[in-house]
Amino acid sequence: MNSIDSLPPLRAVIAAHGLSARKALGQNFLLDLNLTAKIARQAGDLTGCDVLEVGPGPGGLTRGLLAEGARRVVAVEKDPRCLPALAEIAAAYPGRLEVLNADALALDWAAHLTPPVKVVANLPYNVGTELLVRWLTPPAWPPVWSSLTLMFQREVAERIVAQPGGKAYGRLALLAQWRCSARIVMSLPPEAFSPPPKVHSAVVHLEALPEPRFPADPKLLERVVATAFNQRRKMLRAALKGLSPEIEDHLRAAGLAPTERAEQVPLEGFCALARSLAG
Repeated sequence: MNSIDSLPPLRAVIAAHGLSARKALGQNFLLDLNLTAKIARQAGDLTGCDVLEVGPGPGGLTRGLLAEGARRVVAVEKDPRCLPALAEIAAAYPGRLEVLNADALALDWAAHLTPPVKVVANLPYNVGTELLVRWLTPPAWPPVWSSLTLMFQREVAERIVAQPGGKAYGRLALLAQWRCSARIVMSLPPEAFSPPPKVHSAVVHLEALPEPRFPADPKLLERVVATAFNQRRKMLRAALKGLSPEIEDHLRAAGLAPTERAEQVPLEGFCALARSLAG
């Protein structure tokens, strides 16, 4: 395995610090530094950018981001066992790595970053989807970040890029595609990780659009989509009846058949329905 810097191979780092991956923290470590550098490159040009990384573990992707020229990396790591390994990376890249021993779900990470900002992470499986939803639903748009390059279980990645008509299509696809262009840029087999997970993984790249694809109130759109897919097997007139006594009229005004089901409705249709309900 070729090294991307003067630091030891990741297996040696893990052995030196006794860093066995913990299932409770959703940890699966990537050990191939060529692979972590390749993931870093999927985020595009990092020079001049601050990068937020969540769940760096022993720092394989962190090293890739720094070697690819990131101006600064802010790495949020909940597991204190990983801090000594990350401190070694910080020493090798003076002034370019800030490590925060914190829970990413409870942290005001934007306070530690200077735009332009990119988010690049091999997300812990147990918080990945929740973090993505938070990044996609900030108080104002455009967001602090310009792009998200994130690793998920393959099934979650497919839900993010899904199109109408299939089982993978749902709330996550609509939230992501309303305000971003989203595509799967890499696939990784279980054996790329230590320990190998039981599922395949994929890297998704999301580029923030200057404004949403179609006008709609964000909170109302979220409510409409969540309600529709909460009972996705029902026809829209039944699944959405709690939103308005005149739901069939609103559906027709949005160009939707009341007998359609949620997974048949494109993003533009949900936005039109949200506008109709807003009055």
